[in-house]
Amino acid sequence: MATVDGNGDAGQPLLRDWVADGGGDGGDHEDEEKTCFSARAWAETRKLWHIIGPAIFGRVAQYTMNIVTQAFAGHLGEVELAAVSIAINVIVGFNYGLLLGMASALETLCGQAFGAKRYRMLGIYMQRSWIVLFLCCFLLLPFYVFAAPLLKLLGQPDDVAEMTGTVALWLIPLYFSFAFQFPLWRFLQSQLKTRVLAWVSLASLAINVLTSWLSVYVFNFGVVGVSVSFDLSWWFLVLALYTYAASGRCSLTWTGFSMEAFSGLWEFVKLSAASGVMLCLENWYYGILILMPGYLQNATVAVDALSICMSINGWEMMIPLSFFAATGVRVANELGAGNSRATKFATIVSVVQSTVIGCFFCALIMVLHDKFAYIFTSSADVLEEVDKLSYLLGITILLNSVQPVLSGVAVGSGWQAYVAFINLGCYYVVGLPLGFLMGWVFHLGVVGIWGGMIFGGTAVQTVILTIITIRCDWEKEAEKAKARVAKWSTPTLEDDESAGAS
Repeated sequence: MATVDGNGDAGQPLLRDWVADGGGDGGDHEDEEKTCFSARAWAETRKLWHIIGPAIFGRVAQYTMNIVTQAFAGHLGEVELAAVSIAINVIVGFNYGLLLGMASALETLCGQAFGAKRYRMLGIYMQRSWIVLFLCCFLLLPFYVFAAPLLKLLGQPDDVAEMTGTVALWLIPLYFSFAFQFPLWRFLQSQLKTRVLAWVSLASLAINVLTSWLSVYVFNFGVVGVSVSFDLSWWFLVLALYTYAASGRCSLTWTGFSMEAFSGLWEFVKLSAASGVMLCLENWYYGILILMPGYLQNATVAVDALSICMSINGWEMMIPLSFFAATGVRVANELGAGNSRATKFATIVSVVQSTVIGCFFCALIMVLHDKFAYIFTSSADVLEEVDKLSYLLGITILLNSVQPVLSGVAVGSGWQAYVAFINLGCYYVVGLPLGFLMGWVFHLGVVGIWGGMIFGGTAVQTVILTIITIRCDWEKEAEKAKARVAKWSTPTLEDDESAGAS
């Protein structure tokens, strides 16, 4: 299998070869039937890990910036840790989920257009996404401006709410960076430009660690300095990825800014909204999980402990999310190229491998149940509470090794609106009420809240998505993808020449 040079112009012809070969298995059915299962699985594994490897590296580096920011805040004090954790995981997380979900529309459109060799449209789609996400940022800005009174209204302690409000205001620049970084990431990922994502993310992490250390231990800027360091790190990501895309490294897919990006915006808004709702319902669910212990006795300790567990979960979640992204790309590429059998096989390989990795990390958490919280705090009360929650963290990690991969199949296939209704029912009709029932009615506290929400929401959702994926008619989905590419593409001479050259 040809490798892709993520750092040079030579990568584009190799990308065309990749797609010309059917994006992988399934291009030549006769040869495929002669190939043994293990060889097919190994070939698909190589294709998946060409995306997953750099994606894990890049996503872990990005999420580690969250961990670094919270860790520096934790060493300032318990209130500072609670404030920064809520600001990142709830305020930013509330908007992050929606914008990330809206940007995931590009995984469907760019992936299927790339598979169909409509290369020029990838740049047009990205520009449309920039416009839609940037305007959406203004609609959600009040969550940052009025964070303190909103949190007080939700029952958070006054000192935590006030400090969270301050942190949220300083994180507004970070929030606007999402509108540009998320589409850039998916634009590059859809055409298998993955190495640059990893290296740029590593550089951003280095900047974050250095500036956070200077802010806390040299200049004594406190939580404000930590917040500004976070902003700088994410804007570096945006500028570095755009410089790469616009420097000629994506010559087929980025041809400069175009007024064509302003056409068909309403249709793009509708698809982006469906994608946003699908993903943000899940992100909000875990944000609500962090807020609910605020109503319990000794709320600060409960919030700190649950925030630590959610941070570890989110850290490990970068691996399933990388499978989510890789599966979405593989499914979209294969459906765009009309390869239904290869789509199904890619799904199976991805789910199995992600589950094996999830089992490993679940076991690791069980072994280190009384030790991993030392990364964030030295408080004996918080450490004891985290120890009690560790087994639920292990179960969550195991469930989350399957569910995001199935969501990746949904994104690659364009099922976002359908899955949004599933998420709404599982999380908010079943999971939240069950968590409330176990937490307060049965007096199980934070363990009951989390347990009810995991088993009532995430587990049910995983089962439903599994059934849908197993019963899917992939040949029909390939026909739908062909129709979608025709609807969203604007045929031009450049596209025809590119397709012919490949």
